Amino acid sequence: MLVPKKVKHRKWWKGRHRAKKESRGCELSFGSYGIQVVSGSKYITSRQIEASRRAITRTMRRGGKVWIRIFPDRPVTTKGTEVPMGGGKGAVDRYVFLVKPGRILFELDGVPEEVARTAVERARHKLPVKTRFIQR
Repeated sequence: MLVPKKVKHRKWWKGRHRAKKESRGCELSFGSYGIQVVSGSKYITSRQIEASRRAITRTMRRGGKVWIRIFPDRPVTTKGTEVPMGGGKGAVDRYVFLVKPGRILFELDGVPEEVARTAVERARHKLPVKTRFIQR
């Protein structure tokens, strides 16, 4: 799974989810096909990214190339169950990436279009946001 090697701050504040359109990472840069977020402003965990990547590579049967355009660098903390109030903030549980509409998550190249469509369709089931298939 994707985890940062080193972070500036171990625990972050939550912040706000603004459902604006994404301004960066909205165009295909490496491959011919891609997965683009259509709606929603949600967290994608490193487990979901890895599950999607595995679905894509298995569908392509190790042919072609896959680029992951996002990296989970935001820590999410949780406290244990039945822990009383106080005692500070919980430990880091997982790392996530906040996606907004327009962001490209994965790019593919080196396979026919129908194989890429199938791979993207399988990867979409692993993600918590609505996505679409795009091509150059």
